[in-house]
Amino acid sequence: MNVLETENLRFVYGENTPFEKVAVDNLNISIEKGEFVGIIGHTGSGKSTLVQLFNGLLKPSTGRVLLNDVDIWEKPKEIRKIRFQVGMVFQYPEYQLFEETVYKDISFGPKNMGLSDEEIDKRVRDAAKFVDLKDSLLEKSPFELSGGEKRRAAIAGVLAMDPEVLILDEPTAGLDPMGRDVLLSHIHAYHKTRQNTILLVSHSMEDIARTADRILVMNESKAAMFSNTAEVFSHGKELIEMGLQVPQITRIMMSLREHGYDIKPGILTVEEALQVLLQKIEKEGAAHGS
Repeated sequence: MNVLETENLRFVYGENTPFEKVAVDNLNISIEKGEFVGIIGHTGSGKSTLVQLFNGLLKPSTGRVLLNDVDIWEKPKEIRKIRFQVGMVFQYPEYQLFEETVYKDISFGPKNMGLSDEEIDKRVRDAAKFVDLKDSLLEKSPFELSGGEKRRAAIAGVLAMDPEVLILDEPTAGLDPMGRDVLLSHIHAYHKTRQNTILLVSHSMEDIARTADRILVMNESKAAMFSNTAEVFSHGKELIEMGLQVPQITRIMMSLREHGYDIKPGILTVEEALQVLLQKIEKEGAAHGS
């Protein structure tokens, strides 16, 4: 069942002015309930505009965004409700922390949903647990936290609204490798537990390869590709021509293929590459032994 769908979706900045720019052009895609979708594209490809169209921060110039088969702009006065259902975590979300305590910051969204104090408390503590924030941190000022803890607290504030669709725009930007791995593991655990739909916008092909079921490639305001992760990364040359990269291990395996080695395309992880290479070594060893 589709949770998000676009029908001839188009968005134009500065429409009917000398600065007119088409950011999303005639997009028709469907995202299934429970999917983990990666969204990639060069700067200016339309990916950030697209995710803002998904949760109603931008209104389409033409076309529609459907959430559970309903046009999100069917009742414009109720668009705020859509943002509770399609939660957005912006790049560097810690800059949006503003309350006196971490607890109050995480509870801000649920309070605006009109939930009871008991339900708000449950959601705050559940969200904090998902991102591994200890209870002892909840009564601290968010500005006393480390950089990684601030990031996780800000994300917890969106998780506490329990959105049906969670959009993460470059959530690991600026984190060190360990911080990035920790945050991605929490997001993966959240997805596995909640079984909701997650859209991850990232410049890190390694992050996308590790987490996404399918990848949407945006290029010059259009959907250039939308397929399973291995299939998309098997088109390494086309991605590179669009100004994108592929995971480092995928590039290495592509190079081996170009040098005549019979290796399947779309290898995404070191573990998978090691298994394929060991199998080839064993096969060739057996052939020489015979």
